[in-house]
Amino acid sequence: MSFQAYLDAAEKKTGHTPQELVDQAHARGFGSETKAGEILAWLADDHGLGRGHGMAVVHVIKNGAGISDKHVGTSGTHSDEADVLRLDGIANR
Repeated sequence: MSFQAYLDAAEKKTGHTPQELVDQAHARGFGSETKAGEILAWLADDHGLGRGHGMAVVHVIKNGAGISDKHVGTSGTHSDEADVLRLDGIANR
């Protein structure tokens, strides 16, 4: 599953775009210095997200939309189309 696919699945599960989740997290004071476990607990408690989908959201909360180009344009299961993730929601594509 690509990084973007994890974010899209998280959106479907929560009803919130990735950007909305990032904004909620930042409003709670979560950011680059926050431990992943703290963010994961919030995502599980408030949004019902498990660890896999939660870690994708944790990445964008802590690091922004940019990802490593390691899998960009590859044919593997973790292939992404670009090194910048779409956070604006599935409906905006």
